[in-house]
Amino acid sequence: VQLQASGGGSVQVGESLRLSCEVLGSGGGRINAMGWYRQAPGKRRELVAAISRGGSTRYLYSVRGRFIISRENTKNAISLQMDSLRPEDTASYYCVRANGADIPREDLSWADWGQGTQVTVSS
Repeated sequence: VQLQASGGGSVQVGESLRLSCEVLGSGGGRINAMGWYRQAPGKRRELVAAISRGGSTRYLYSVRGRFIISRENTKNAISLQMDSLRPEDTASYYCVRANGADIPREDLSWADWGQGTQVTVSS
């Protein structure tokens, strides 16, 4: 299974970006929980948003009301719409996929990780 992420870039404060992540390869046909982590230099990795097979979502408190995670079931893919971006959103963003339907409670429980895509927000 491979997770192909796209959509990062450099924007100004208040602008928007949309990240996408598609599941590729054999074994990736099942719709499992997926999400996005981010990590900025010198900071801990944090779960930004996640979505279960059934559509339940979880968000990092600081992005609630600004970011929306959604699923494209026909393509086994997810998107993260990021609005009202702030400098503190600057980080490498990583797509993740779980082994099952529910959002894992532990970071180490995410089975598959994609390559990071950089998001830079300038003031």
